[in-house]
Amino acid sequence: MNWRNCISEKRSVSSDSTPLDRSNFQRDYDRLIFSSSFRRLQNKTQVFPLPGNAFVHNRLTHSLEVASVGRSLGAQIGSYLANDVLNDPFSAEGLFYTYDLASVIGAACIAHDIGNPPFGHSGEKAISSYFESNADRVIGDRKLTDYFSEKEWSDLSNFEGNANALHILTNNYNGKLSGGLMLTYTTLASILKYPCEADAIDRNYKHRKKYGFFLQDQAAFYEIVEATNMLEDESSEFISYKRHPFVYLVEAADDICYRIVDMEDAHRLGILSTEIVSESFFDIIKAINRPENDHNHIASKVGTIADANERIAYLRAKCINTLVLECKDLFAENAEYIIDGTWNDTLIDNIEARCKPLQSANKLSVDKIYNHRSVIEVEMAGYNVMSELIDQFLPSLLKVQKSAIDKKAITLIPNQYRCEMDESPYIVTMALIDFIAGMTDGYATELYRNIKGIDIARHR
Repeated sequence: MNWRNCISEKRSVSSDSTPLDRSNFQRDYDRLIFSSSFRRLQNKTQVFPLPGNAFVHNRLTHSLEVASVGRSLGAQIGSYLANDVLNDPFSAEGLFYTYDLASVIGAACIAHDIGNPPFGHSGEKAISSYFESNADRVIGDRKLTDYFSEKEWSDLSNFEGNANALHILTNNYNGKLSGGLMLTYTTLASILKYPCEADAIDRNYKHRKKYGFFLQDQAAFYEIVEATNMLEDESSEFISYKRHPFVYLVEAADDICYRIVDMEDAHRLGILSTEIVSESFFDIIKAINRPENDHNHIASKVGTIADANERIAYLRAKCINTLVLECKDLFAENAEYIIDGTWNDTLIDNIEARCKPLQSANKLSVDKIYNHRSVIEVEMAGYNVMSELIDQFLPSLLKVQKSAIDKKAITLIPNQYRCEMDESPYIVTMALIDFIAGMTDGYATELYRNIKGIDIARHR
């Protein structure tokens, strides 16, 4: 892999040609924005419960902000690669880095959470825990584990939102156009944060902390790997590749946003005081000490802002810009190790290791935000809802001899997630998980209440 051959405008399925007023990578961004899977993120929990009068982030607004930060990183790194690494800004590759890398990173940022189930990370845990806790349960005439191979069971008992994102973007759904959203291989490679199978998970390696594709999507994964010349990870006996270099920019944009914006949300909800958040943000800016920042000017400017929310918003913007610039320099310093796959680090982790205020802010978020009562309540509620939904449908799908109620339960599953009679239990189960993971928080809760008899569904 090198900076010239890691780019591909090819798609898994060729799409209708349109006038070239947009590049293929800009079309990726637009397709994602208009997709129903992206739109559903507006009713999926980011951190805090969605109802209420305070405006806090959901998965959709978070993804849009990550895309904004990602485009900035892409534009800056693109200019650096075109002019300082390739020294050839007018070649095809140089023009890509100058004009299109920002669109690729923006599109990948838009898609980075598209596979996350309802209720945040508790939704992921609920899916995995259901299979772990029901492994020996007899359904039909055999134990649940006996329906699946070892590798299939690894997917189910370690459900991963990142792998589900690739599935959503590339899967052929019933009644839909083939090829999923038909994105370029470059954009798809940029969301492969963990380019390995479930059995390859090893927390000693950043790129194998989790996994990035389901067994059913292995062919699509290999197409991306081949098209973008990703490097095989020889340290693993299982399927594993080194990250595509653009992943580091997508990951950094996400890390910057959730670390900073979650604190801004906590301030709006009254969980963290103005003094604590403003001091934390300003300490990060001072500790990183970018030459672009005049600390006295920033402090003076903050003093002129009477509105507390606006004061925090100003410092949030300064903080994000500081981290973006620091990530840009760090990426440039390590570009040769990033492209050859030997950099076992992330941009924000590297910065945090030498920035104590960023470490303190992260600890504050864990202690005061992610363990806040309202957050825990929605996690527990989501955990129960997701587990119960799987339990209502999965036995009905797996049984060979289906009762009348089993058959009725299956009719509640939309056609795009239905499978042929001869499909394997794994494919049938993954289609069900696809259906449930794609729900919004509100729809999952409503369906749960209706089928459990808590609410009786009214005629629609």
